[in-house]
Amino acid sequence: MTQLRFHAQRLFDGYNFSEEQVLTLVDGKITAIDQDTSNVDVAVKGLVVPGYIDLQINGGGGALFNDSPSVDNLKIIMAAHAKFGTTAMMPTLITDKVEVMQQAADAIAQAIIEKVPGIVGIHFEGPHLSVEKKGTHCADFIRPISDAEWQVLSRQDIGQVIITLAPENVSPIDVKRMVDLGIKVCLGHTNADFKTAQKSIDAGASGFTHLFNAMSPLQGREPGVVGAALLNNQTSCGLIVDGFHVDYASCQLAIQAKPKGKIFLVTDAMPPVGSDQTQFALYDRVVTVDNGRLTSTTGELAGSSLDMASAVKNTHQALGIELGEAIRMASLYPAQYLYQNESLVRGDLTLGMQADMVVLNDDLSVQETWISGKRV
Repeated sequence: MTQLRFHAQRLFDGYNFSEEQVLTLVDGKITAIDQDTSNVDVAVKGLVVPGYIDLQINGGGGALFNDSPSVDNLKIIMAAHAKFGTTAMMPTLITDKVEVMQQAADAIAQAIIEKVPGIVGIHFEGPHLSVEKKGTHCADFIRPISDAEWQVLSRQDIGQVIITLAPENVSPIDVKRMVDLGIKVCLGHTNADFKTAQKSIDAGASGFTHLFNAMSPLQGREPGVVGAALLNNQTSCGLIVDGFHVDYASCQLAIQAKPKGKIFLVTDAMPPVGSDQTQFALYDRVVTVDNGRLTSTTGELAGSSLDMASAVKNTHQALGIELGEAIRMASLYPAQYLYQNESLVRGDLTLGMQADMVVLNDDLSVQETWISGKRV
């Protein structure tokens, strides 16, 4: 048994702000919270908040998951994002060959066996998408679902699974089959009409990938996938708050339209995060970084250079969202989407929870990141 007494000058536990709190951590979990500062092992200045949980990370630290789906690459990507407060992530594999999907699943399974900090599952963004709304995905790999993909999706050794799909290309029967397997089905990269999207939601689809981006828009006579996202209160939406993917006013509108807790922050991050890269290869193209914006040689946005600390800061400062709520959008709400509360082990800093913590400076930059009670 390892025990640590952790003194937070200021604490936001996911619900309330308080001063001078001491957290007792036993084997990486919070077993007590008090104000006895006489016997502490670690004392930190700054604001201690729950660790950020990113459900859509393609790369970081100069590494792209698709390029080398390996445990080593996962460690590089996770280390890059931990610098910016991410304590749990869903490595995201964008549309690729089924062999690459198999390699990615093998890497996730091995990372879980090795207990690589922060790896909680995998997000397959594709390959069952709409060519019309493919964005930077490669049309050559977009395809109907087959037995080969089902073999990957049916694995029980890869943690939580998210799949992003276009409902016009995957039947409600197959959506239900995925949900019955425990997969979180998100609609994205889709040109579906409202009725088609609604059928997938009725079959169990519960989320939307990077709301507004690469999906049929809300219009007066056709609500589209955006309309379905905003109208269905039980669904959750990932939102990229970087100022490039979605206008800040549209972000504000979505947050006002959805029930509290149903919008969570994602980065859709690419290799430049946590590195000095200014360009990288993606499929047969080159993606260039220009003042934070990632653009492919074919002209479209190609993921982001956003990190979670910046996403929280933008949500608080640019969108005018109260700080505690902005932090919840990066921690509690993605955790609730992923785990549906009954098995919630991360997302806040209350008794019994995993000690995933971030120490923030006054400007909301990251001073320290802790995963399972260990500084990383």
